[in-house]
Amino acid sequence: MPFIDLESNLPASKFPEDFLKKLGSKTAAVLGKPEERMIVVVKPGLPMLMCGTCAPCVILSVSAIGVTDTAEKNKEHSANILPFLIGELGLTEDRIVIRFYALEPHQVGKKGTVMSYL
Repeated sequence: MPFIDLESNLPASKFPEDFLKKLGSKTAAVLGKPEERMIVVVKPGLPMLMCGTCAPCVILSVSAIGVTDTAEKNKEHSANILPFLIGELGLTEDRIVIRFYALEPHQVGKKGTVMSYL
């Protein structure tokens, strides 16, 4: 159950419903997870400063169980996600940062329990 959180100072109009679906589909494919298990949240219009400027930017956080736990995996994930974000949002690579978080099954609750028991 990967969590994809995108924060940006871009306006909400840059993130129509089909963008959320495309982002979920792309990250599911990159992470090797089922698309129907993806949780995607987009937070547009935030006041943001990145590298000394308030120019348009994105921070993408990717949290998942078992697939974001090594530098090698995350390097590959980053290389596959970055071109998608550049293409969809029209930003340059220096205005996009991707953070990876390795989750353990006991850290994700669902159906009144945690993933360790599901």
